[in-house]
Amino acid sequence: MIASRRFASAVLVAVSAAVSAVSAAVAGAADAERVVNIAMEDQFKNRHETLRYRGDVVVLVYAERKGAEAALELGRRLHVRFHPNAAQAPATEWSRQPVVSPAGWPATLAAPDVHVIPVACLPEVPKALETVARSRFRKDSQFVSVWLDFEDTMRQRFGIVPNEPNVVLLDTRGCPQGVISGHLDEVRFGEVVASIDQLRLRSLQDRTAAIPAAATIVR
Repeated sequence: MIASRRFASAVLVAVSAAVSAVSAAVAGAADAERVVNIAMEDQFKNRHETLRYRGDVVVLVYAERKGAEAALELGRRLHVRFHPNAAQAPATEWSRQPVVSPAGWPATLAAPDVHVIPVACLPEVPKALETVARSRFRKDSQFVSVWLDFEDTMRQRFGIVPNEPNVVLLDTRGCPQGVISGHLDEVRFGEVVASIDQLRLRSLQDRTAAIPAAATIVR
């Protein structure tokens, strides 16, 4: 009888472990399906991919031609908000400044960076004139990389509000967390900043989540 109970306990533990493993695999698969990889070249013909920044938060600020100026200004504000030293840094060092940690982040642990990436949406530019467009962006932005969307990727993936800045947030796993479009006043700007910090804090929660104690088989 005792042996039977021991056997039954062992079977229950094994089944529970299997169910947990399957649940974790399903959750992992669901997350993997949401991960995106946005890949483009910049004005210097350097190729970039958002998956290279996994572990950090990616902020894609994009617009069509008439919204480009507002989008660039928003991108600058966001970059300086998370990299305040950039406000006084020379242009050559502007994009290399250290990130500040969100409130509540452990001082002994490096915080996820926030990569604010300007994207120029240029689907109307003919293939033959892409070189001209690159040259113009090299002149206007000599040190800060601007991703050039000749293939209409951003509109197809996330939608776009014409003539306005649009923002996509990718969390530390590379999953989209929403699109914000239009002018950001101080209140909305603060909300976006808070959302970015929440994504960074969530990565800490993922790292330090308590692991249930292993079940013990009574012998």
